[in-house]
Amino acid sequence: MSFREEKYLTYKRSGDVAELSYIDNEPDVDLQHLFREVLNDKVHGLCFSLYEEGQGPGDQISEAQIRKRIEVLAPHTEWIRSFSCTEGNQIIPVVAKEYGLKTLVGAWLSSDKEKNEEEIKNLIKLARDGYVDIAAVGNEVLYRDDLSETELLDYMKDVKEELTDIPVGYVDAYYEFTQRPALVENSDVILCNCYPYWEGTSFEHSFQHMRQMYHQAKNVAQGKEIIITETGWPSKGEPLGDAIPSEENALKYFINTNLWAQDEDVAVFYFSSFDESWKKSNEGEVGAYWGIWDHNGKLKY
Repeated sequence: MSFREEKYLTYKRSGDVAELSYIDNEPDVDLQHLFREVLNDKVHGLCFSLYEEGQGPGDQISEAQIRKRIEVLAPHTEWIRSFSCTEGNQIIPVVAKEYGLKTLVGAWLSSDKEKNEEEIKNLIKLARDGYVDIAAVGNEVLYRDDLSETELLDYMKDVKEELTDIPVGYVDAYYEFTQRPALVENSDVILCNCYPYWEGTSFEHSFQHMRQMYHQAKNVAQGKEIIITETGWPSKGEPLGDAIPSEENALKYFINTNLWAQDEDVAVFYFSSFDESWKKSNEGEVGAYWGIWDHNGKLKY
């Protein structure tokens, strides 16, 4: 029996895991060892971090850079999630398929209607060419207030008319789906982001809170599959309320999330694969430390 199996089964027998973290504050748990076992067993999905130091949205990214990062991730995941279909992002699903990975491919939508058309056009082409397993039309555009719900639904309907053989959805925070029945109605699959950290939840309550987010979306999903398209915990940066970034908390959150996902057969795309410094401009110092690997491609734990 592996270290992971021995420790994990002990935790399952010790109480009601539906109410507790899988890994809490037990002093005899080798977190790094357990983390490696979970990662090496392959997680369901990883969010692809595109940018190296000095790069950010707007930069054109090469196939060589994408391939280098896919090679790091491929042994540890079944799926890759990409966020855009322009500026080199459209190469991600093509390379991912070479490595036998499944793909959740996003078209990045904003208030720039001309750019939106380019994103949608490229998403449809990638799907028709066999590089897309799930299509995501937009990411948090309602949260950012970049588009109205009606505008977003029009984009979704256009893509669904073109792609009748793959699931089409939209990515946003879990609560958007509880508040917008039309969004659920027009989605083939519910793609929700669940972040206890960004709601200021302490780590000790983070696992339960993430599960509550998931079940809130599930309760309104009309029987459709729920996919957690983003969840994670930062290893460094500023606290937010009771949420404290640290390497220990990030390790435990990764372990808890992925063991639960395997137990409950929930599809989770962990955020994120690599640290990206450009995120500091939008999220503060903490934005740069969500990766499992650092910005140099070295496994952090």
